[in-house]
Parts: sequence; C-alpha cells; structure tokens
Amino acid sequence: MQTLRAKYHLGQIVRHRKHPFRGVIFDVDPKFANSEEWYQSIPEDARPSKDQPYYHLLAENEQDFYVAYVSEQNLELDASGEPVDHPDVGDLFATFTDGAYQLQYQLN
Repeated sequence: MQTLRAKYHLGQIVRHRKHPFRGVIFDVDPKFANSEEWYQSIPEDARPSKDQPYYHLLAENEQDFYVAYVSEQNLELDASGEPVDHPDVGDLFATFTDGAYQLQYQLN
C-alpha cells in the first residue's frame, strides 16, 4: 500500500498554479474524495490524477469568496504574506502569524 504525504498543511495559504485564486487550507484528503461527476466535469486534458492529496480551501479571487477543492499538483505556496479575507476564516482559525493561520481550538 502506498502512503501519500501532504505537501501543505492546515492554515497555510496557497494559490492555484493555473487559475487566479488563493485560499487557506482547512482540510486535506490523502487522495481524491469528491464525486465522480465533479471529477468528470474537469476537461480531460487538464484532469489531475486522483492518487494525490486534495485540499479544501476557503478561497478568494477578485470577485468572490467560495470553497475550492484542488489537487496538490495545482497548488503552490502564496508568497504574498497577506491574510485571506474569506468571511468563514474566523470560524476555523484564530490568529494569522508569519503568513499562516493557527487553528482555533474550542473546548466543549
């Protein structure tokens, strides 16, 4: 059995290599875990392998905020040092320090 290791971690800010958006990672799947319909909606010549980590992002572009699901091969670290302005960031993360968010811990 092959063990996959995620290159990026929760709270890191990344950007898409091909599309103009960036976001903060809030979850990681060790390999593709979305629907087959979603996967097939990607043009075949741009479709990434399923056997790699996939990241859930609180994403933003110049017009909108949304949740994105992106393969590791299509991400790179965001070097801007700027926080992400997504309105849901405060629900998952506490402080923004040294270019990354710290997880928010809640005690029940």
